This record gives sequence, C-alpha cells and structure tokens, in this order.
Amino acid sequence: MKGLVLSGGSGTRLRPLTHTGPKQLIPVANKPVLQYVIEDLKEAGITDIGVILGNNGKEQVIAELKDGSQYGVRITYIEQGAPLGIAHAVQCARDFMGDDDFIVYLGDNMLKDGVKGLVDDFMEGDYDAAISLQAVPNPQQFGVAELDKDGRVISLEEKPKVPKSNYALVGVYLFTPVIFDMIKQIKPSWRNELEITDAIQKLLDNHYKVRSHIVTGWWKDTGKPEDILEVNRLVLDELKPTVRGVIEDGASVAGRVSLGSNSIVKKGCVVRGPVVIGDGCTIEAGTYIGPYTSIGNDCIIKGAYIESSVLMGGCRVECDSRIVDSLIGKNATILSANHEVPKGTRLIVGENSYLKI
Repeated sequence: MKGLVLSGGSGTRLRPLTHTGPKQLIPVANKPVLQYVIEDLKEAGITDIGVILGNNGKEQVIAELKDGSQYGVRITYIEQGAPLGIAHAVQCARDFMGDDDFIVYLGDNMLKDGVKGLVDDFMEGDYDAAISLQAVPNPQQFGVAELDKDGRVISLEEKPKVPKSNYALVGVYLFTPVIFDMIKQIKPSWRNELEITDAIQKLLDNHYKVRSHIVTGWWKDTGKPEDILEVNRLVLDELKPTVRGVIEDGASVAGRVSLGSNSIVKKGCVVRGPVVIGDGCTIEAGTYIGPYTSIGNDCIIKGAYIESSVLMGGCRVECDSRIVDSLIGKNATILSANHEVPKGTRLIVGENSYLKI
C-alpha cells in the first residue's frame, strides 16, 4: 500500500501565518503537523509516500521533508498547482499509484490514534474504499456520511445544508485504483472543485464496497487558529518531559516540562507545565511560561507572561504584557510599548513581524 499526503491549499483562515508558508508546516508541540502525518503512515507500515504540492510554500515543504529518509520513508513529490479539490489531487497521483491500493491523508489533519487500525482493517477485508468518520456537533461544515442501521454507508454529501447524519468525514481515505475511474465521471462542484465525496458516492452508485470506520480518539482539522491551539493542548497533555538544557537554581519549574539542548531557564523564571521549549532558547528572569505553551528553537523570552500559546522558532519577546491563546510566527519580535499593559492579549502574528504591545 502507498500513501498520498495533501499539502496544498491556501490556508486563508490562518493568515497572516500562511502568507509565507503552508498551513501544514505550522508546529504543534514543536513539530510540524505534516510530520505527525508522515509518522502516522510509517507506524501503519506505509513507507512509499507521495506528497501533493500546491502553489503556496512548496519549497518549504520539500525543505522540511526532503526525501523522507529521516522518517524512514521514501517521498515522491507531485505537483497539483491550483487547489481544485481533493479528488483532483488524487487524480494527479495516478501514475505514482500504479496498480497499488493507497491511503489519502490530508496534511492538516491530526488523529490521536493515527491510522494503523484503519489500514489494518481495510487490508484484512474485501473493500474498494474505506472512509473514516466521527460524530460532530456541526456536520454542515464537513463532508457527511449517511449510514444504515448496520453502519453501512448509504450516501455522502459535501457540506450539506441539511445533514442526514452527524458523521463527518475525517481527512483520511483508503482506495483501490478503481477510484480513478470514478473521478473521471464527476464534475466540479459549486466550489469549482472535484469533491472526493462525489467520487466515493460514484463507488456506492456502482455497488462497490465502501467500509466505514468510526474514529473514537480525538481528531482535529487544524485549519483555524483555535484548532491549532486546541490540538497543541491535546498533544501536550501527553507530553513525556525531557530536560536537555539548564534550569538555574532559583527558577521555579513545575509539572511536565521539556527543555531542549543549549536552552536555559534562568533564576527568577516561573514555568508551569505542560510546556515544551525547543533548542537554543533563553528564558530570562521575570518571565512566566504557563501551561499548554510551545516555544520553538532559538527563542528569547524576557519578562513576558505567556500561556496557552504557540511560538515558532526564532521569536524574541521582551514585554510585560500577558500573551494568551496566541500564535506567533517565525522570527517575530514583540516588545513593550509605553502605555498601560492590557490584561490579556491574544495575538496572531506573522513571520518576521515586529510588534509593540
């Protein structure tokens, strides 16, 4: 079985972070979302992986994943260009897939339990496709599956105004090569995209066997800032702390805290886990780092109050403001302004930004 990872898309809901790179490279607990996807596929025994590239940030994706050998996989890059739908992206991988079955994994999705169970279930059965589902409170925002009383898939619909169930399609699909014939038969939707739900519906219409798999662990589509922050909390909840840097005497560190190599937490700091701090960081006196915060490599934090936030690599934060529920892009600088300090500041800061608060 081969893998196909989608890393295109414009990521408009995550601007300004996605002005300079793809949303799939935004870090969660100091690892890009895309890395979790590759690791899930490797755990499921899938090592021959195609990665779909869009127009936005394809050079960064290639620079991050390289040939895949650092993850124990082999990566082939496939250009989609304009984001014309998941089914279009799948069709772009026709030559790469050949006659093999394959799994499609949307590169901005994260699943607590990975995909091994789904893959094993598919390979042990006699199916032409399999879809992952999870009950959600807002099915109108997703592709939705209608199931019969025995759990068999009856129909699929993309973002229905009146959903027939509350089972949303999780961003993981398994297919045999017959799906390519179905994609040829569908037309662009009102979004001018080739919808994968339409292609799977064609399978159902032609009496192919489509397996459903209910996801019981957490699943997050990391398309919005609040989604990134929530999945960061979920991952940090399972943090296994390691300290490779230096915690000075007089620093107050409690809870599960990971500290990277060549990083230092200085006397007079307070760090309350779960927190992950990358390599080469300096946490100066007077700083408070609160729970559910991820700080990337080579950051300098001085005097700030930071909680439930994600700071990417190379940030410099020297301010006496409260920064909470925030996403701070790479190499951003945040300094104090000469006015009253706000009680809590929620920020979405782009790469290389300079800001006074």
